Amino acid sequence: MIKLKGHTNYVISVAFNGAGMLASGSGDKTIKLWDISTMNSIGTLKGHTNTVRSVTFNGNGILASGSDDGTIKLWDIYTMTCIGTLEGHTNLIWSVAFNGAGILASASLDHTIKLWDISTKNCIKTSKKYAYWFRSIAFNSAGNMLASGSSDNTIKLWDINTNDFKRPLKGHTEPVYSVAFNSDEMLASGSRDNTIKLWDISTMTCVGTLKGHTNYVWSVAFNGDGKMLASASEDKTIKLWDTSTINCMKTLEWHTDTVHSVVFNGAGMLASGNSVNTINLTHIYTKEFVKTALLTLNRRGLIDDVIDNIMEKLGVIDKKGKITGCMM
Repeated sequence: MIKLKGHTNYVISVAFNGAGMLASGSGDKTIKLWDISTMNSIGTLKGHTNTVRSVTFNGNGILASGSDDGTIKLWDIYTMTCIGTLEGHTNLIWSVAFNGAGILASASLDHTIKLWDISTKNCIKTSKKYAYWFRSIAFNSAGNMLASGSSDNTIKLWDINTNDFKRPLKGHTEPVYSVAFNSDEMLASGSRDNTIKLWDISTMTCVGTLKGHTNYVWSVAFNGDGKMLASASEDKTIKLWDTSTINCMKTLEWHTDTVHSVVFNGAGMLASGNSVNTINLTHIYTKEFVKTALLTLNRRGLIDDVIDNIMEKLGVIDKKGKITGCMM
């Protein structure tokens, strides 16, 4: 496990892009960009005047950040410059999310969700103002459905093409703090009721409730194939769940305070932000991953008789035999 240090206040949001970069948003009002290959900070983005609560990449070199200052900023990650400020919300921004087609969604404490056209930097849709706030938003893989976790203990689903809200998903007993889709249209939701629920969007039903955390669940994230879910909690732990069996596979107890956010990249690396101003990074290795990697190495003639050599080639241990990732 590797710790990234540099922020001077809690790290509340983390996001990967597909090019080996990690972004982190913090209570110190900045966003830091990290090169995962070197584990070094490559830039600090300044411009917000309050906590940065949410960061997200669009895949085309743009990073969006939502802040307690009520604005969303767009950043060119190559020039490290702000290329636009989106204004319109009247309270802090809880969450921002791209849909892969040039649309950015934002959820605010002003009880609305807005959709923005990134090419024009204009707001193109605003939900009606509800009696409750939206804490977290996430698009499905098709980019047409937006899920939102709210303070009325439900998840709302918004078809952004038809502008229709589907019936809410009910089951949590406290506000929903985090939502995430996998590629199979399964939705996960983490709540202040200490649980995570899994939902089949095709039937609009709950297919499992994950219990084990002893305090609020702040963040949930699927891995690349959608078969594993990570959850971050006020109880200072991260739990890894098998979504097919609904079982907890491992509890990571590396943090000494609240874990605010978790995210996977496509290579199985897990990043988490916490209240002690750092980001923790580790690879999560499943038995299936190791088996596939060993077979690949064997076909390439790279396997020798020393198991440590094999594990080093896989990146599970370093040259000194120290574990660099988490084996499941």
